[in-house]
Amino acid sequence: MRINLCEIIEMSGKSLPFSLELDTERLSMPSILRFLSPPKASGLIINTAGAMSLEGEILAELLLSCDRCAKEYEKKLSIPVFAKLSESAEEGDDPELFPIEDNHLDLSDLLETSFILSLEQKSLCDENCAGLCERCGKNLNDGPCGCKKEIDPRLAVLGQLLDKPNE
Repeated sequence: MRINLCEIIEMSGKSLPFSLELDTERLSMPSILRFLSPPKASGLIINTAGAMSLEGEILAELLLSCDRCAKEYEKKLSIPVFAKLSESAEEGDDPELFPIEDNHLDLSDLLETSFILSLEQKSLCDENCAGLCERCGKNLNDGPCGCKKEIDPRLAVLGQLLDKPNE
């Protein structure tokens, strides 16, 4: 969605509200199984003494898959968004600035970028998730599995000494 900034671009102290639903197809990631509700963004584009900025929030409800135990879980996100905007082509190399082209801002691109960058790299159902047993695949969050711990073959001889009764 391109938004026209002509109303506020030349008037310091003015602001322009925005509200939109983000395209979930452009936000797909492996850990996101589906969106329980489409991400909604709202906020203001503000002109403060000629410096343009965007302040807002993205709200979303997701169904995620844990990267350790593969359990599905729901998560509500509230992502604060702040971005500096620039009309100058000279500042185009600065990754902190989003460009205003012909008095228009690509709001969807800015908000989708903010959403993707705010997601955690590892999706975990719980901070202390124990994951799955590497041998039998049991979810270790439900309790220990029955697998015996493998002994390093280089130390197996020492294990035999412990098994012998004292002579």
